[in-house]
Amino acid sequence: MGRLWHTTNIYMHSPIHEYAEKLTSLLPDPLKVIYLTNSGSEANDLAMLMARVYTGNFDVITFRGGYHGASPYAMGLTSMAAYKYPIATGIGCHTTMCPDVFRGPWGGSGCRDSPVQTIRECNCSPDCCQANDMYVQQLKEVLDTSVSQQIAGFFAEPIQGIGGVVQYPKGFLKEAYKLVRERGGVCIADETIEEDGLQQNSTQVGTYLLTELAKLRDKFGIIGDIRGKGLLIGVEMVKDKVSREPLPGVEMNEIFEDCKDMGLLIGKGGVYGQMSRIKPPMCITKDDADFALAVFGLAIQRQMARRL
Repeated sequence: MGRLWHTTNIYMHSPIHEYAEKLTSLLPDPLKVIYLTNSGSEANDLAMLMARVYTGNFDVITFRGGYHGASPYAMGLTSMAAYKYPIATGIGCHTTMCPDVFRGPWGGSGCRDSPVQTIRECNCSPDCCQANDMYVQQLKEVLDTSVSQQIAGFFAEPIQGIGGVVQYPKGFLKEAYKLVRERGGVCIADETIEEDGLQQNSTQVGTYLLTELAKLRDKFGIIGDIRGKGLLIGVEMVKDKVSREPLPGVEMNEIFEDCKDMGLLIGKGGVYGQMSRIKPPMCITKDDADFALAVFGLAIQRQMARRL
């Protein structure tokens, strides 16, 4: 660091104030108050505490498959077995069905706000999403059966990351937030960056990656779904497109190893470990994207050959 500024809130320093002003300028009213923490887990701990103190209520709702940290408080919000331990956590934390339009019971080709849609058929009219209505109904049932009449809050990643880069139906969060606020709760989400044109770059290069990966999906039978927005992209691997059964871990590891050996590092995710999570630095170029696409395509081609 060129200059080291005091890292607590005891003493204010101009870079902290400047950063807070830049951050709040990106947010809608009335989100104009900033409190800096050391990690995402700590931020979620604080958010849950503040929600409970502010509302005077206790119950908190999250999505199944969500990851919100591994601290004692945040682990209660996290809803993935791989990140849970046999200790007491999560008192007052409840889950609702994740509105996954590819793997969930409802969803189709017109659900997402994304350049690439799922291959599942959709019979919805242009102004009505049946999948959205069904997942909202699931949340209503949790509100009617699992929590008290008044709740503290609702945590949701705008796009579920470790849980599988799950993208919800258009308009779902708006309706979910309305239901939560009617019960006295606050709505908590993680969001954006604006520096060096990174938002614009994420849109341009991310859309290019998504559309090119969709071509690989159409070419190879073990790529079931491509989804995401900007530079948070998920590739869901399946045994076949009809059953949508997750690709076994052994095959996933072979693909990851091939990619690594050719110089491409990609993340893992999904409840069943079936996701390739692509979340590169926001300064990625189109040339970088072309390299990644070539390597990933070759790794999939090799895996298809192993299956013969």
